Amino acid sequence: MPPVFPMLTVLSMFYYMCLRRRARTATRGEMNSRRAIESNTRALPINVEIVQYAKEVLDFSSHYGSENSMSYTMWNLAGIPNVYPSSGDFTQTAVFRTYGTWWDHCPSARLPFKRTPTTFCSQDYVELAFEEPVYPTAVHILETYHPGAVVRILACSANPYSQNPPAEVRWEVLWSEAPTKVNGPQARQFTPSIKQINFPTNLIRLEVNSSLLDYYTELDAVVLHGVKERPVLSLKPSMIDMNDIDEDEDEEKYGCGMDALNKQFSIVALREWPSNGYFDKLPYELIQLILSHLTVPDLCRLAQTCKLLYQHCCDPLQYIHLSLQPYWARINDTSLEHLQSRCTLIQWLNLSWTGNRGAISVSGFSRFLKVCGSELVRLELSCGHFLNETCLEVITEMCPNLQELNLSSCDKIPPQAFNHIAKVGSLKRLILYRTKVEQTALLSILNFCSELQHLSLGSCVMIEDYDLIASMMGAKCKKLRSLDLWRCKNITENGIAELASGCQLLEELDLGWCPTLQSSTGCFTNLARKLPNLQKLFLTANRSVCDTDIEELAANCTHLRQLDILGTRMVSAASLRKLLESCKDLSLLDVSFCSQIDNRVVLELNANFPNVFIKKSFTQ
Repeated sequence: MPPVFPMLTVLSMFYYMCLRRRARTATRGEMNSRRAIESNTRALPINVEIVQYAKEVLDFSSHYGSENSMSYTMWNLAGIPNVYPSSGDFTQTAVFRTYGTWWDHCPSARLPFKRTPTTFCSQDYVELAFEEPVYPTAVHILETYHPGAVVRILACSANPYSQNPPAEVRWEVLWSEAPTKVNGPQARQFTPSIKQINFPTNLIRLEVNSSLLDYYTELDAVVLHGVKERPVLSLKPSMIDMNDIDEDEDEEKYGCGMDALNKQFSIVALREWPSNGYFDKLPYELIQLILSHLTVPDLCRLAQTCKLLYQHCCDPLQYIHLSLQPYWARINDTSLEHLQSRCTLIQWLNLSWTGNRGAISVSGFSRFLKVCGSELVRLELSCGHFLNETCLEVITEMCPNLQELNLSSCDKIPPQAFNHIAKVGSLKRLILYRTKVEQTALLSILNFCSELQHLSLGSCVMIEDYDLIASMMGAKCKKLRSLDLWRCKNITENGIAELASGCQLLEELDLGWCPTLQSSTGCFTNLARKLPNLQKLFLTANRSVCDTDIEELAANCTHLRQLDILGTRMVSAASLRKLLESCKDLSLLDVSFCSQIDNRVVLELNANFPNVFIKKSFTQ
């Protein structure tokens, strides 16, 4: 008979872990004296579950809609469902700006950052506030079109309606998973199994990845279920998630909060090892190459093993390209301070999504750039709501070699602050999507930044005269290769003429939802004749696009890869056949809501041109 002692030891250790976990969680939150644990029984139902829809949309990274309307905007996620359980393309839903991989295969596509953790795949996010803070028991997401984009759900300890901001803002992942391909675009209620947390929350964040989708995902509402009192965990073995225990052990060991990450950054005390093992025998460059495949937290952990690896892990050459976006919830002033000595040679820096709710201060950001900004070539600051005029001034002063600046959705920067960008004459890429840049500042930028190759002005609603802007681009920005004018409300055929005459290297042009452009003026014909290098052209929701425009594109823009003519009533199947026969590289053609292109025509075109993704959206 085998000895029973090993089994007893295992059971003892398991029970010890349960008690240890219980003790740790008790120190993190307030224990209610009424709670009790009964052996081998479930928690008593002492709480009534509260069900609530989102009260308010607090923040988001992008949306398909306009800043001045409700159609296809993130604000539609507030309140009760507008569409569900219906399926289809509805304006009353929340829609992000992109889908699929099309945006990664166009001239404006940016190179990815290395050493991004494989577990981080989020592309967009939206944050929702609810009336009552609760301990979440379930989150229901009502998806009405092309579901499957949500990859992560998080809860925040901060109450957005509290008058007293907390000393520390803590984010906890309730659920996460890699992107999945859902069969069919039909509506569904998505209810993943969420993790139990030890603080009440009324702030939920959804992160999405739409790369596997055939079209835009549409979200209708989010329902938060929860209880006011913290549920009691049972010690019954069947009720305990072993993965959760392991994760908690890792949290204690390596940390997933700000303090723990900062300890990793600042570690100086090394264990005493008799030697550095066989690493002493490897060339310095080879060790550097091996370590270049590690993520930033892994580098910090490895630095604690021996003095040789500490030296390698802190070498500024390991931080030439640094993306802190995957760790947005953990980055603060202290993190940047600890990283300063390692980032003196940094060239690419991604601080997108970081620093909000007071995590990064203006002074902390400024101190970091004063030490680490001299070699910066690329700076990503998307959704950085801590940024103000002082920050932009510091960027222009401390980053003389800057070539790429991303301020997408930095909607808290005051209009006058953008004047400082004109001082960076070396800029080649500038992303101002959903910012408050004004006309005077933009004219100054275009005048002094003549090296610009990629410019995004999508949803910049404070520009009064886009014709004047287009005229300045044509005169000063001769090297422009991609231009995003998504939802600019006042550009006319005059601005298009100036743009087409002066920026003949353009390969990508987004004129989606520009209502003042009319095909009858010849503006689209002019574009096709003057811009033979076009690879991507979006004329989304322009009802006037006609067969003549399509035929001009077929004759002159044979390198075309992506064309969006959603919503036109004037294009026939015959002109589309000419386009598909002429443009051999065409891979995306969106003819959604084109009244002359029915499903029968789409099926026929798909059969004859199988390499082209022809999209026909629908509403039920």
